[in-house]
Amino acid sequence: MLVHTVYFWLKPDLSEAQRAEFLQALKVLKDVPSVSQCFIGTPAAVADRPVVDKSYDYSITCLFENVEAHNAYQVHPLHTAFVAVGKPLWTRVQIYDAD
Repeated sequence: MLVHTVYFWLKPDLSEAQRAEFLQALKVLKDVPSVSQCFIGTPAAVADRPVVDKSYDYSITCLFENVEAHNAYQVHPLHTAFVAVGKPLWTRVQIYDAD
């Protein structure tokens, strides 16, 4: 299994419509066939601690059966379309992959 987690920091001056567009595009990634499970969220309202980073706007965690499934996701048209829509809207993206 491969766990693919991505954090997004959106541009601060985005309109509500642009934020909604980003979220809608993000949700479509659940439909990529090689995704086993997918979770989308925003920073949780947990207590502030020095090790907790709540500075991001959205995160997505996708589970894949293996590296090959992850690699298929990266080139899938739904993923490449998401990047095309999202890239102009974010200032930073951070990815953590674990197996």
